[in-house]
Amino acid sequence: MPDLASACRLALAECLAVRAGDTVLVVTDTVLQTIGDAFFQAARELKAEAAIITMLPRDNHGQEPPAMVAAAMRQSQVAVLATSRSLSHTRARREANAAGARIASLPGATADMLERTLAVDYTALAADCEHYAAILTRGQEVHLTTPAGTDLTFSIAGRQGYPDTGLYRRPGSFGNLPAGEAYIAPVEGTAAGLLVIDGALAGIGVLEKPLRIKVEAGQAVAVGGGREARLLEDIFTRYGPASRNIAELGIGLNPLARLTGNVLEDEKVRGTVHIALGDNSTFGGQVEAPSHLDGILLQPQLRVDGQQVL
Repeated sequence: MPDLASACRLALAECLAVRAGDTVLVVTDTVLQTIGDAFFQAARELKAEAAIITMLPRDNHGQEPPAMVAAAMRQSQVAVLATSRSLSHTRARREANAAGARIASLPGATADMLERTLAVDYTALAADCEHYAAILTRGQEVHLTTPAGTDLTFSIAGRQGYPDTGLYRRPGSFGNLPAGEAYIAPVEGTAAGLLVIDGALAGIGVLEKPLRIKVEAGQAVAVGGGREARLLEDIFTRYGPASRNIAELGIGLNPLARLTGNVLEDEKVRGTVHIALGDNSTFGGQVEAPSHLDGILLQPQLRVDGQQVL
């Protein structure tokens, strides 16, 4: 297993195709400073024109960074977002990609996680991710069930599935590290049924007891499940109705990932599905919210247009 320094060099050289002279910006915060510093040092060793910005932590996943950070991201060829709260679903990230930046987002990454999961076979992983993304793109209707009680239906008609392959070598490309999922934005207003999150939830971690979420007209309308349910309701209250949106269906595909309570890794665990609540404006949806929370479902059965996919 590689050490952190080797993992960061691998990520920059193989995943982001960093070459000597590339302008590489590392955005970190005071919580993940150690990870940010490791990426900065790796960029220096690759002879990139490297810079690092350390900001104060955001309050929640999906909250915008300061304007000066967003401006620096737009000016970079490569941006590594090693922050405790995710910048993936922000205007700043979207605008930097539109300006041509190659971006990897690593919200909440730990040294252990990066050392374990980055040395994956990216050719095989990319093939898997693209296969499932194509199924989602072709699909119209989804039916998702789990042994814990999930029974949820929604439309994905007209929406594009995206592969998170770990290979972000083209200008404007973006994804997570560790990588390994295929995902899509359900059509707003179409999700209905019961969503039972029994693995983990972003911002909370591995759940003590499953969260039971009643879904009507594409919104989480009622939550049960003890302490974690109260925490989720607090987020809904703080960020408003848009944070209740059924925002994403994702399929985990990374064989090296395991359920740890850290959503960056949890959502990539092969054989799981995740449903996100809140913002989906950065991958084909129409809801913009200052929150994007992924919930991991264990042992899912996923049907697309009646055909069993998982």
